[in-house]
Amino acid sequence: MDNVIVKNLIKNLLICASTGVLFAACGGSSTDSGSQATLLADGEACAAAWASGTAYNGGVKVSYNARNYTSAFWTQGNNPSTSSGAAGSGQPWITGFTCTGGTPTPTPTPTPTPTPTPTPTPTPTPTPTPTPTPTPTPTPSCANWATGTNYALNTVVKYVANGNFYKVVNSGTNGSDATDPTVSTWYWSVSTCGSPTPTPTPTPTPTPSGFIITQAQFDAIFPVASRNSFYTYAGLVAATSAYPAFATTGTATVQKQEAAAFLANVQHETGSLVYVVEQNTANYPHYCDTSQSYGCPAGTSAYYGRGPMQLSWNFNYKAAGDALGINLLASPSLVETDATITWKSALWYWNTQTGAGTMTAHNAMVNSSGFGQTIHTINGSIECGQAVGSFAYNEMQDRVTDYTNITNAIGVAQGSNLSC
Repeated sequence: MDNVIVKNLIKNLLICASTGVLFAACGGSSTDSGSQATLLADGEACAAAWASGTAYNGGVKVSYNARNYTSAFWTQGNNPSTSSGAAGSGQPWITGFTCTGGTPTPTPTPTPTPTPTPTPTPTPTPTPTPTPTPTPTPTPSCANWATGTNYALNTVVKYVANGNFYKVVNSGTNGSDATDPTVSTWYWSVSTCGSPTPTPTPTPTPTPSGFIITQAQFDAIFPVASRNSFYTYAGLVAATSAYPAFATTGTATVQKQEAAAFLANVQHETGSLVYVVEQNTANYPHYCDTSQSYGCPAGTSAYYGRGPMQLSWNFNYKAAGDALGINLLASPSLVETDATITWKSALWYWNTQTGAGTMTAHNAMVNSSGFGQTIHTINGSIECGQAVGSFAYNEMQDRVTDYTNITNAIGVAQGSNLSC
């Protein structure tokens, strides 16, 4: 037998044994979940180039920088060169052979409306996780809070259960009305234990609407000529009634910082209040979690991102609707058609959900954890802790820039811990 033929036969047999797959050349057959047949060695033809904005189901083959990869399960935005491994490794991509004839993978282009990574499936009615607050240095001048006691305005007490101090910032006819400091953010605010009679917190100058940011400031941040007419200042002000602690807790500086932080994240999520719905329609069928007992009554493609915080997934529409007293599970379109409900959906997430972080975005701002913690709550490791100069890092910096611009526009300091 010709030596060249013998060498080629041995080479093919070794390739078959190393891959653990019986190919047609080895006496078996070969299948491929993509559109091209699997070849036997490096140098196979390149599949279609991977695109960062495309969602891939399991078994799809793509190419990136002259190497083929096969998706292990549904994935989107995970770069094959950094998110791949052998079959069964748990990575979203399975590393394949080097390839030829493909088009070099283009540098990913930021999509107009990044959508927060869907939060893990909560229980049908999620309960916000209590946020740990910094423990102030205790002093003997502050008594322990006692159940059933009505405290006068500006009284500071120690809540023994968590070791924190709270001050009465609002009072009714019966003082604090015996409310628990960890439950009512209207009567109580996190404080430090100073003198027995703390200095009263200056009352912010009210705006005509009652919201800390005026309509003139809002219109300067989001000019009427460029923003979508669906997003109205009146709708935002009306929505704040659902969460009265939003932008009203703490000093005037803290209130303005929280309002600015909220609007900065909204600006990033909606392209400066231009987009009402998620632009990547290919994602629409993926937001129905059929494991939930209530399913997806509005249709399997009805729970895509909508509104200022791009509310998505059937379980988030269910939880938000339950909290707001609106059947959003059955009528998710209300978030893109009702100017007040759309803002309420964003305030629900901001004030009650910890998302990918450890605290709500509201608590991050009123407890001085910093703007960076709001980014962590909304998008977690998708943007936080990424390499300087990477796409994810630049997305995080875009939020910081929006926050800096808005705080400058309304005349308030940014505070510390801007990035995550």
